[in-house]
Amino acid sequence: MSLMTMNKSLHWLTLASLSILFSAAAQANTVQYKGVLQASWQSNSKYAAWYNRGVSVNRFGTESERLNLSRAAIDLRTELGSTWSLLASAQYVPDPDSKLGFTELFAQYHTLNKGPRQWQARFGGFYPRMSLENPDIGWSSPYNYSYSAINAWLGEEIRTFGTEVSFKHSDNRLSRRQRTGHNWELVGALYKGNDPAGTLLAWRGWAVHDRQSVFNEAIAFAPINALNAPPLAKQAWRTEPFTEVDGRFGYYLGAHWDYQKRHTLRLYWYDNNGDPSVLNYHTGQYAWDTKFYSAAYRFKITRSTHLVMQAMAGNTAMGKRRGVDNDFSSQFILLTHKWQDYRVSGRVEQFDVKDRDFWDFDPNTSEGGAVTLTGRWQLSEHWHVGMEFQYLESKVANRADFTVPTRQIEQLWRASAELRF
Repeated sequence: MSLMTMNKSLHWLTLASLSILFSAAAQANTVQYKGVLQASWQSNSKYAAWYNRGVSVNRFGTESERLNLSRAAIDLRTELGSTWSLLASAQYVPDPDSKLGFTELFAQYHTLNKGPRQWQARFGGFYPRMSLENPDIGWSSPYNYSYSAINAWLGEEIRTFGTEVSFKHSDNRLSRRQRTGHNWELVGALYKGNDPAGTLLAWRGWAVHDRQSVFNEAIAFAPINALNAPPLAKQAWRTEPFTEVDGRFGYYLGAHWDYQKRHTLRLYWYDNNGDPSVLNYHTGQYAWDTKFYSAAYRFKITRSTHLVMQAMAGNTAMGKRRGVDNDFSSQFILLTHKWQDYRVSGRVEQFDVKDRDFWDFDPNTSEGGAVTLTGRWQLSEHWHVGMEFQYLESKVANRADFTVPTRQIEQLWRASAELRF
């Protein structure tokens, strides 16, 4: 099977899986669902957003409507017997053009036993479970409306199309005298279809927003001068992050640990095993060699006050002799407090990309940071409202191509209303 045929097959597999999901759900008669419709009013950046080939690294650029339906998402789950489940997450976003599609679609299997040890597996398209910031509907955050740079990038360019197997120990399945308070899980996955991951970090830098890519989506970025040079002339001015280019398998390994439901730690190593010299001439997509580690930690200080932290560091490269070769890293600390129907959250983060290659015509260095403050109020079971302020500072070397300052400050005010069902 050719790579182009393989990528087309992913599209038809998605549609076929949707039909199977609803057919099975109808037969099983055990459909569970939850969804959200979110409308926002926000201030805009003075530059166009990256997905409209601009240099703004927040979601709302000059072209964005002040008032819009910023997101709609639904999670579906149906049980198929006692050991199998089908799960799907679909979403709609209006920018840059109306987009409706899946962000996750997979089957899940777990063994049946009464002991503390259990095997589990997922098959399909899904997020690696690296994030402790995004446990809400449609892989969103219950804390801030915009995700951290780390999880915004995971939402843009990282998805697993393959198989994940895990082995976990559940302490609460033991008798009270045997319990130690420790729960753990070991995770491993093998996949294809995530070869261009790293493109946006290299040619746009990190971004802070809440826009997730759907299956088979192409994401545009600004037409930097480096892509007119002969070594990069075959690269498209967009990334198709979930496509297969080199025919290789990627993998990731993870470990989860929980102690007394107060301390939670997740450690991951991700390697898409890309061959950076391979190019799909039809789509203009290279296979990037992207690998990184992620460490996420949550501490429940009290029942109402939680601390969430995450750090990521890695390397991404493409082209013959790794002509584009970048180290990248990001870290954030988030503190949240809930009182009755109110939640207040604050997040501080830093991020950078370091250019290590010998192609001077293609500067990839970028750096920045952001402070995000959010207040949310649950009016009723179905209605939530909130306000967010974000201060975002970034410096990206290739902005000089557009005769704009390489360093820019973006301040975003956002008011949101959500209908949950």
